[in-house]
Amino acid sequence: MNEERLFTLRNPWFVWSVGGTVAIAVVAILIGFVWLPSASSAFGDLSLWARICGAAGVPSSWYSGNEKSQVPSDVVVLPPAGANHPLADSIGRGATLANQHCSMCHGVLATVQVTAPPLAGQYADAIYKELRDFQSGQRPSAVMQEIIAGRSDQDLHDLAAYYASLPLAPAAEKTRAGEGPDPIAVRLVMQGDPQRNIAPCAACHGQLDRKGAAPWLGGLSAAYLSAQLQAFASGARHNDINEQMRHVARQMTPEEMDAVSRYYAAMQ
Repeated sequence: MNEERLFTLRNPWFVWSVGGTVAIAVVAILIGFVWLPSASSAFGDLSLWARICGAAGVPSSWYSGNEKSQVPSDVVVLPPAGANHPLADSIGRGATLANQHCSMCHGVLATVQVTAPPLAGQYADAIYKELRDFQSGQRPSAVMQEIIAGRSDQDLHDLAAYYASLPLAPAAEKTRAGEGPDPIAVRLVMQGDPQRNIAPCAACHGQLDRKGAAPWLGGLSAAYLSAQLQAFASGARHNDINEQMRHVARQMTPEEMDAVSRYYAAMQ
């Protein structure tokens, strides 16, 4: 049989070999990207497309129709040398500003609030970045933008230094006696979910590692944390560097958001 006759649809061996190869590939794709993810509890109630993307390790939603195009937040703050030991004058100025403008929502001496995060003991660079983002409009807030609009860069540094100098606020919520942390939350916080492109929370926010300007989440109220995760997922909040939080939040279910929020709310 010459080569011309070998690669032709008239040759049954050629047809069966090509058809068999295609069939095996289709079955392998269905098993690897649909059936196995469906059998895994990690994918829960996700749609077919979300399961396929999760198995492939890519986000299922690159763009939300409700999300306007935004300029990425350009305030990347690296802790300067000596940031852990700010000058007493800076802390004093920050205390004055905080008592005049911040205590009504964030509490006197930064006691725990439900709708506004406690700032006591928070990383100075994280506070500074958020203040800059409020001021520039990268993080929209009618209340915060009004308060912070006329403040100098030194004022923002002073506020950050003051709050960072305080001891950590107590946990916003307490776990019931004999009740341990939610295993779903522990897995997401400490291990993440690589199949859905979810990095461990602790890799950026502390416990395992910390990335510059990522805030400490322990002690924040569950209501506040859940609201922020939902805002990142919808695109309403978009001041995360390189869309890191938006990519993560879009892959999380509402139940997972609540579980992670409760986990951090009970942490000191």
